Amino acid sequence: MEAKDICEILMRHLPDAVREFCIDTADPYLVIEPTCISDVAAFLKNHPDLQFDMLQLITGVDRCQSFEVVYHLTSLRFGHSVTLKAMILHDRPRIASIADIYPAADWHERETYDLLGIVFAGHPDLRRILLPDDWEGHPLRKDYVAPESYHGISNAPQ
Repeated sequence: MEAKDICEILMRHLPDAVREFCIDTADPYLVIEPTCISDVAAFLKNHPDLQFDMLQLITGVDRCQSFEVVYHLTSLRFGHSVTLKAMILHDRPRIASIADIYPAADWHERETYDLLGIVFAGHPDLRRILLPDDWEGHPLRKDYVAPESYHGISNAPQ
C-alpha cells in the first residue's frame, strides 16, 4: 500500500488527526495533531487493511522553538511503512505515551525522555534509561550545556 492510500484511510476515519502530509518524497510522512497520537497509533495498528503491528522507532528532534516526535511504524503482514511526526511545544514538551498500544514504545519513550526531556504522559515507568538518575539536563537539547565535571570526574576533552 502506498503512503497516499494510508493517508486517505486515516483522514477518512480520523479527519482532525492529520495536520499535513508529505507523500511525494523518498521518506513520506504524516504530521499528526499531538493530542491525537494515541488514537492514530491504535487506528493504524488495528485497521484490518493497515495492520501496523511493529513500532520500529520513536525519536525526538529539537527544532529550537518546538520538538518533533517521530514514530516509524511497519506492517509486517503487508510490508508497508509509515512515518508519523507530532510537533509539541518546546517549553511544555508533553505528548501521550503509546506504550499501551505498542509495548516496544516503553524503552523508546524513556530514551527520548532521558535525552530530550519530552514527557510521555501515561507512560508506566518514565525515568532515565541511559544517564544516571542525578544527571542534570537533557544532552540532545540544543540549549544543553554540558557540566564541567560529574561527581569529580572532568568532562573536559583530553
